[in-house]
Amino acid sequence: MLDNSQRKLIIAIDGPAGAGKSTIASRLARKLGYANLESGAMYRALALKAIEWDISFDDEAALTRLAHDSRIQLEPTSSGTRVLLDGRDVTQRVRETDVTAGASRVSVHPNVREWMVARQQELGAGGGVVMEGRDIGTKVFPNADVKIFLDADPVVRERRRLEQQNLRGSAAEATAAELRERDRRDRTRAASPLMPAPDALILDSTRLSEDEVLRRVEELVRQKLEG
Repeated sequence: MLDNSQRKLIIAIDGPAGAGKSTIASRLARKLGYANLESGAMYRALALKAIEWDISFDDEAALTRLAHDSRIQLEPTSSGTRVLLDGRDVTQRVRETDVTAGASRVSVHPNVREWMVARQQELGAGGGVVMEGRDIGTKVFPNADVKIFLDADPVVRERRRLEQQNLRGSAAEATAAELRERDRRDRTRAASPLMPAPDALILDSTRLSEDEVLRRVEELVRQKLEG
């Protein structure tokens, strides 16, 4: 059992889509009594607003203005993170395919990322957070107390995502193709590309169960709390 009575840590969990970040971050946060902040949900919220306002995902200047005129809030709840866009609950909508695909395109723009990073730093500055994303340990909180890079074989990550969404046939093929394209954009973008922080623990979950991954992460957190 983790002791959450000591100082409140900033825990960063990064990695590609389908590696299991959201599940591990959520379970760890519940065990610690920490807030679970999913940075990707913020990009999805902005992508949703771009869809609603008919703004191109390729128009960095317009997207940056839109971000500055937006209020994106993440509220931890017992069932996960609640996403509010300008006071409106969009938690379910931002999980839909068109928004998820848009978020990956929105996130490549340096000025958009700069705005997002500042908001994320505000959210996690007080500690007591498990924040997951793609650049938390490298850009958002380079001095995080615990840094984990969770990865898995691309084929395994695709299978997990398809099983999670219960997809078959052409829908499964389209989702797998989008996941591969998302990986490419995340790893090759100029601003904060997806990569492990030099001092991150790299965990390959390809052959590990969810519980096994969680135990390894918990041990790292325990060592930090006791150190």
